[in-house]
Amino acid sequence: MIIVTNYDLVENPKLGVFVRSMEQIPCPCCGSRLHVIGSRQRKFLTSESQCNILVIRRLKCSYCNRIHHELPDILVPYKRYASEAIEPVVAEDPNLSVAVDESTITRWRQWFAERAEHMAGCLESIRMRYGIGSVEGPPAPSLSVLQRIWHYVGNAPAWLARVVRPIANTNQWLHTRSAYCPN
Repeated sequence: MIIVTNYDLVENPKLGVFVRSMEQIPCPCCGSRLHVIGSRQRKFLTSESQCNILVIRRLKCSYCNRIHHELPDILVPYKRYASEAIEPVVAEDPNLSVAVDESTITRWRQWFAERAEHMAGCLESIRMRYGIGSVEGPPAPSLSVLQRIWHYVGNAPAWLARVVRPIANTNQWLHTRSAYCPN
């Protein structure tokens, strides 16, 4: 999984909207060059529950042979809704206006609560590895997990996209899909 921020959306009335990346991101697993091996459709829903179809590129690493999908930063890996719909829900915004069921809101909050500590730890690890500063000074120990995350990416709109990109592009994203494993 690779998340890109510099891309164009090119509409094709028959096939959907193509994501054309302007970035060359190395393999998140080994750092080698990736080459395009095809594309696939990726459906997602907006905060108004409007269904959209993106055509995303499939990339293969020239060294480790792993296949990655190139997602625009408007999406969260393995989620059906755009990040702009999920973001106010997990931040528990009092002005919440997302057209989803209450059960979906509960699942998103549970998903974020289960992974927020991991996300904060990944952001701290990335900061230490690359010597990158944070948005503010050092985090206070009494901050909530969400506030610690915001410490690194800020709490302005699209903060969830700023969390997802570095974690996915350094191969630290926790996969939510599962494969059948016979006993």
